[in-house]
Amino acid sequence: MTSPNLEEITITVKLFAIYQEAFDMTEITYQFPPNTAVKAILDRLTLDRPQLAQWHNVTRFGINLEFVDPDTIMLDRDEVVLIPPVSGG
Repeated sequence: MTSPNLEEITITVKLFAIYQEAFDMTEITYQFPPNTAVKAILDRLTLDRPQLAQWHNVTRFGINLEFVDPDTIMLDRDEVVLIPPVSGG
């Protein structure tokens, strides 16, 4: 029996707009090494869905209901949201 990797943090990613459409779900849970910046989530998502690469430089990030810089370090059990640009009329 193996134990969970204690050197990883668990992050819940809430998906909206284009991200939700690409994955056909509202959230994904990922494990990352400690001291990982929130921008690493986009790298992970675009590995699975390369069409999302076009949104890489224009997506904003939120951690636990606060906007954050892409270099903000995530902590275990953080809830991250990705906010792509939206337009409306």
